[in-house]
Amino acid sequence: MLRSSTIVQSVTGVCYNHMSWFHSIPRNFRFSYPSRNNPSLLSNSAIITWKRKAKSNSNRSGMGTFTTRALAQPLKNADELIDSVETFIFDCDGVIWKGDSLIEGVPQTLDMLRSKGKRLVFVTNNSTKSRKQYGKKFETLGLDVSEEEIFASSFATAAYLKSIDFPKDKKVYVIGEDGILKELELAGYQYLGGPEDGGKKIELKPGYLMEHDKNVGAVVVGFDRYFNYYKVQYGTLCIRENPGCLFIATNRDAVTHLTDAQEWAGGGSMVSAISGSTQREPLVVGKPSTFMMDYLANKFGISKSQICMVGDRLDTDILFGQNGGCKTLLVLSGVTTLAMLQSPNNAIQPDFYTNKISDFLSLKAAPV
Repeated sequence: MLRSSTIVQSVTGVCYNHMSWFHSIPRNFRFSYPSRNNPSLLSNSAIITWKRKAKSNSNRSGMGTFTTRALAQPLKNADELIDSVETFIFDCDGVIWKGDSLIEGVPQTLDMLRSKGKRLVFVTNNSTKSRKQYGKKFETLGLDVSEEEIFASSFATAAYLKSIDFPKDKKVYVIGEDGILKELELAGYQYLGGPEDGGKKIELKPGYLMEHDKNVGAVVVGFDRYFNYYKVQYGTLCIRENPGCLFIATNRDAVTHLTDAQEWAGGGSMVSAISGSTQREPLVVGKPSTFMMDYLANKFGISKSQICMVGDRLDTDILFGQNGGCKTLLVLSGVTTLAMLQSPNNAIQPDFYTNKISDFLSLKAAPV
């Protein structure tokens, strides 16, 4: 018999490492390390918890539990959704733009929301640019967006390292592009790798041993157009041989929009290569990890129930909003099609869906 319920599950274990971190991918693992606020934990142990909370229908039997979520509804009354929240968080690729092309109606939509006093925040998993560089892209596209309103996974990486008091005498090896380097530099962290290692090659010969910096305390992997075998091996050595070395992913997106003509392999392909060679799963600081949501809520003093997350991806944007307890709106202007949303194989259902964000301008309640 189906009944409406709230499901909460948790599993606890112990992990040994010398640094604090959490990992929130779709399974919602959360790692908490001993700190000044939690002195009761052993100095070299971490408590691992897994929690999932969702309003759902459930069917319990001796064989286990399954949950279902109400199917997403087409957005019919935009004003009702707009009036119900204080803040809109927008993904960028596939929502605001595709490649270097602005999606139709975006400027007018953002202007309308600002005129209604809504706070706008732009969150992207793309780590190739810093916040400052993204500010210039918005400006080039004719959008008036401040640096304080932009949160890229490159920034999230540096913010995360700060949040765990990552030692400034440790180095970060970067498999990624300039955006990560700039944010690490602004945060005062030493780094190596990045585009500079894109031209390096390994000359394999009998007895060859590749050296690596023993002082690397974290390997960060993001989208990298200069990805090569040298970087794979160097990052692998750091993670496998440097005690306590963190493996951080900016995101695990399968595809990205480098141009508006087609989809391109995303940062997840680079992350999977390192995961495969190290046999380790990364901690993810970009969507759908709750790190950026928690950071934004704390920074702006926002109640998460007063946020609507707008995105084009189910497994990152919509899950990001759901993990954070926000309202969610899927737009069909990017990766996800209506067929994908309504597929019986899809378990992620947003609250609403619509074609593009400019539908906010035209979708009104039907006259009574």
